[in-house]
Amino acid sequence: MDYSDEIFMKRAIELAALGKGSVSPNPIVGCVIVHEKKIIGEGYHEKYGEAHAEVNAIKSVSNQELLKESTAYVTLEPCSHHGKTPPCADLLIEVGIKKVVIACRDPFDQVDGKGIEKLDDAGIETILGVLENEASEQNRRFLTFHEKKRPYVILKWAQTSDGFIARENYDSKWISNEKSRQLVHKWRAEEDAILVGKNTAAHDNPSLTVRDWNGKNPTRILIDRNLEINHDANLLDDEAKTFILNSEKTEEVNSNHWIKMEDFSSKSILNQLFQLKIQSVIIEGGAKTLNSFIEDDCWDEAKVFTSEATFETGIVAPKIEGLLSEEKSIVNDTLRIYRNKNGR
Repeated sequence: MDYSDEIFMKRAIELAALGKGSVSPNPIVGCVIVHEKKIIGEGYHEKYGEAHAEVNAIKSVSNQELLKESTAYVTLEPCSHHGKTPPCADLLIEVGIKKVVIACRDPFDQVDGKGIEKLDDAGIETILGVLENEASEQNRRFLTFHEKKRPYVILKWAQTSDGFIARENYDSKWISNEKSRQLVHKWRAEEDAILVGKNTAAHDNPSLTVRDWNGKNPTRILIDRNLEINHDANLLDDEAKTFILNSEKTEEVNSNHWIKMEDFSSKSILNQLFQLKIQSVIIEGGAKTLNSFIEDDCWDEAKVFTSEATFETGIVAPKIEGLLSEEKSIVNDTLRIYRNKNGR
């Protein structure tokens, strides 16, 4: 492998990141076109249903004749099937690209090596595995969804310095500071869905929307087995699509979708979300819901804010055992992000 391959793939990964929060359930993908060690075209998958990275990169090349002597650097295996758009592997063949360097293979059943096979059969030189770890990390939501057949699970809570997430009357407003809450809204805009249990919905009456950040509202998931939440709750206000997992009925009214379930274990809930094509979910509470996902080892990341506040008594915060991947201060809060030791 040429060392310059890593340089150009790093640029493709930077481009891919620009699509975060806008392309799910597709992966985020970046593409760079290089001719004689110079970048002549760039592109990334900007929005679900629209052109893929390879298409945008090829279109950006001013002299299309150069493509026949150029190399395409792509962060994920080019697709080989007709979805919302035509196959990118076919386009690369059509324009006569000379070589394709790929970071990681696409585990989606309709691709999974077929794109690489198409390129090989067309006589195009292909290299697989350049900055594979970095590209896999970037697309960990997409890869988890297709490899583990469940959404990528992010646990999130705020706790006091003495280890409580709410007072005994369930009051938790506000443990974290304004900057931390703004960051949470940014996270919401980047994920497919956000989930809470019945107790959190009843006591906090959250909206679970993006108000302090520019972006899309996530799909809201409410676990309300016996349909105890009031009809005027914020979660049922049609501000975003909401799925109510319950044991009573299946029904659809405006943006609210009631889904009848029998098993409310963490794994069954994640299986239901997988069927709904939800690629990533933030679990925001409460303690019972968070602990159930921890106990069943059904999580990938945990984002924990610790404030300087103290409650002395109250509802004890969950205990997480994982690999500390990041720690930083946000005003007077400390944010720690953990990864599951058994994860990707």
